[in-house]
Amino acid sequence: MPATPLSRRKVAIIDDHPTIRVGLAARISIEHDLVVCGEADSIPSALQMIERTKPDIAVVDVSLREGSGIDLIRRLISHQFSTRILVWSIYGESLYADRAFRAGAMGYITKDAATDTIIEAIRCVLDGRVYASPELTQQLLVRNTTSSPAASNSPLELLSDRELEVFRLIGDGETTADIARCLKLSANTVETYRSRIRQKLNLDNAAQLHRAATQWVLENG
Repeated sequence: MPATPLSRRKVAIIDDHPTIRVGLAARISIEHDLVVCGEADSIPSALQMIERTKPDIAVVDVSLREGSGIDLIRRLISHQFSTRILVWSIYGESLYADRAFRAGAMGYITKDAATDTIIEAIRCVLDGRVYASPELTQQLLVRNTTSSPAASNSPLELLSDRELEVFRLIGDGETTADIARCLKLSANTVETYRSRIRQKLNLDNAAQLHRAATQWVLENG
């Protein structure tokens, strides 16, 4: 009897850069067991696309055109979608990976990884396993087994997810009005976040906040 063809598992790509979406979709398209079922660049469009196409896995960037990938993960989990989530980001693992796993992602990989590694990560998460680099795996094991919290590698770990998102957007050169529009917040709420960030990072004024945020974005992609 002829072999039964494998059913192709559906992959959704959620990223705010069209060129990156096209490149990843092209790479996935050559795999016999995977197919791209949809693309999106923001939280609203991602939620609509996932509800319509019901992908097996969503490859999610941290930075989106509207909102953040971390917030999207939480919404997908709260909506009880069966879609598994792999975060694929320009940002290193040191800060965002832990946040992504806490939100409900099953994997984290950086965009400088080889394309074959990205496919490996997708299949790993599709099979119900957690994907992380050996270095990140060791960090998570140490953090979860030590009796006292590990020393923070960055004062930014003091920031909440929303505060970190505001901090990143400040570093990208966005104004308070821009941030409010992107995150769908009021300008007053954004100013409150800015004040909290300054307090947590011991920054005296807006100029120091802007310099610190800009430097962090330059160092982290």
